[in-house]
Amino acid sequence: MSTAAPTRACNTLIARSFDWIARPYDFAPLQWLVYRPPHDEVLAELRAAGACRIADIGCGTGILTSRIERELRPERIVGVDASAGMLARARRRSERVGWYRGPAERLPFADADLDAVVCTTAFHFFDQPAALAEFARVLVPGGVMIVSTVGSLSLPRLARISMFPAHAPTPAELRKMVQALGFDVLDQRPIHRPLPRPLIPDIVTVARRP
Repeated sequence: MSTAAPTRACNTLIARSFDWIARPYDFAPLQWLVYRPPHDEVLAELRAAGACRIADIGCGTGILTSRIERELRPERIVGVDASAGMLARARRRSERVGWYRGPAERLPFADADLDAVVCTTAFHFFDQPAALAEFARVLVPGGVMIVSTVGSLSLPRLARISMFPAHAPTPAELRKMVQALGFDVLDQRPIHRPLPRPLIPDIVTVARRP
């Protein structure tokens, strides 16, 4: 287990804010429009990879994590989130999933412990180099990382607020960070949604640890 990786100074604030919104977070139209499309992309990639030991980082209320358990039946599936409120709701979804509270920058896994790490619509809140280093640490050689990221132009007004605790990397920025850790980028593509793409121009990046 890693103990030295840095976390963002605003991690506690972010976790508390998600404690407050845990209940409305599961609002069906929000899930269908915003979260279901990247979840579908991640599930397709996990099927293709044949991953047996999987962690969902920034799992929120566990919707994707529990879908992975139900639809793929992996040997091991774990959800990790910094918000106690989100995890309280997640634990009600499945007793077969291991739920852990903690930051993406300090994951509760041994080195080379997992076949796949996934992260959907949460990466913009992390200390990204530190989180990616943790993803690399816990993956076996040949393991896959699947990350969906909000487009860097999705929240232009919020991005201009100096205290806004998020940064959405461009596809090129994310590719550069991933490759700097030795990953092979297998794919990087837009996520298809039932909305005009400019409203939520996010992408999914798939990379393999050598």
